[in-house]
Amino acid sequence: MSAPAPIVPDSEHARPLARLPGLARDLIQLARLDRPIGSWLLFWPGAWAIALAGEAVRRWDLILWFALGAVAMRGAGCVYNDIVDRDLDRKVERTRSRPLASGRLTRTIAWAWLIALCLIGLIVLLQLNRPAQIVSLAALGPVAVYPFMKRITWWPQAWLGIVFSWAALPGWPAAAGGFGAPMAWLYAGSIAWVIGYDTIYALQDIEDDALAGVKSSARALGGKVRPGVAVFYLIALALWAKALWTVRPEALALAGLVPIALHLGWQVAALRLDDPADALAKFRANRFAGLLMFLACLVVGTTST
Repeated sequence: MSAPAPIVPDSEHARPLARLPGLARDLIQLARLDRPIGSWLLFWPGAWAIALAGEAVRRWDLILWFALGAVAMRGAGCVYNDIVDRDLDRKVERTRSRPLASGRLTRTIAWAWLIALCLIGLIVLLQLNRPAQIVSLAALGPVAVYPFMKRITWWPQAWLGIVFSWAALPGWPAAAGGFGAPMAWLYAGSIAWVIGYDTIYALQDIEDDALAGVKSSARALGGKVRPGVAVFYLIALALWAKALWTVRPEALALAGLVPIALHLGWQVAALRLDDPADALAKFRANRFAGLLMFLACLVVGTTST
């Protein structure tokens, strides 16, 4: 019999990071700045909205502001999540070495770091128009509630979808000046996409989560994780097709979704359910899925104006 696959550590001391002083290293790890995949995933829905609105080229600066905001607010979200979850994190092998769970950082320092990251987010917020600012501020409620959802529902991934897809909502009015139906379809599709990829991510902790009493979609689906993820990815593609069709009602516009459809199909088909390292790799592959969707939005948005 082969040995079980090792748990992928949550904090990896890459060589440049290991050379930093202890406090700086812990602050970077607390905000996951050494693991940029989360920032990419938070950024993409906003970039899609700007591109589908036909403003990606003219408002390239807006895309950069959204990128900075994604890094800052994803970092702030991670700090807040670790403050709330520090006791649970001690019970999970992958997360017990996090700065707060391990006791290397105090909550006072963590709160100060959280405020600093939010101030960067405020700078980004001030670059947006009023409709985008109002929608952005409305995200604070869902973000504040998210860390508690794993204690309440078997589907915390659905709440994460609401939060991690939010950038599409201010992205569209920031680029277009107002709200529109494509924004709603993009957002809804992104929620389904997030549920799919975060279910894959949750496979890493499924045994420890069971012992700690933490709920997840991976545990809820049990032996049906693969078809479950496939269904959510199909829902995402259908909703994104509606978004593209709303902007450009031509069959050729939908052809832009073929590359991302193939990529998501590969994730499902190649997923090894009993291999935490493979689950992490498939999860991380969604930054490329986000790029493929951005290119589809860019082509449709640019050619429709």
